Amino acid sequence: MRKAFLVMLAVVLTVAGFGCKRETKNPDEEERYTGPTIENHDVTTLYSDSAKLLIKLQAPVQQEFENGDGVFPDGFYVEFYDEDGTLESTLRGNYGKQDPRKSLYYARGNVVVDNLKKQEKLETEELYWDRNKAQIYTDKFVKITTPEEILTGKGLTAKQDMSRYSIKQVTGKFNFSEQ
Repeated sequence: MRKAFLVMLAVVLTVAGFGCKRETKNPDEEERYTGPTIENHDVTTLYSDSAKLLIKLQAPVQQEFENGDGVFPDGFYVEFYDEDGTLESTLRGNYGKQDPRKSLYYARGNVVVDNLKKQEKLETEELYWDRNKAQIYTDKFVKITTPEEILTGKGLTAKQDMSRYSIKQVTGKFNFSEQ
């Protein structure tokens, strides 16, 4: 009886040993996850200096990746304030990307910058915003509408509030005049 029990125990352990065999995989050959590590909804980010609000960024969705980059897949909206706290200009785009190491933002798709003080509007399909330099720029087609004229061209460099700008290649200037 004891011999039969030992034989039976050996058979059970042998079967269990073969059943627990794991397949070892090379970690370098494994498919790595490349999607976002964090996803935030209804995001509002405030940038201030000496307790004065300078910039307000809002987005319905913000995704952050392992390398630190951020993406705004549903677009983003930015408000720029002057030293007195008055809303000066706005920026919006249908898609956005952020490189926090360089404080560089990228906007794509129906990008619009409105200078509320000068009543001027910039429209383009792609725009970069350098927060450190307080500048916006693009090499794409731009259209600037002012109360007196419409300017078109290719490429632009401007202050982030659109108070000063330079179009690289002007392709058209249309004046409004009432007669």
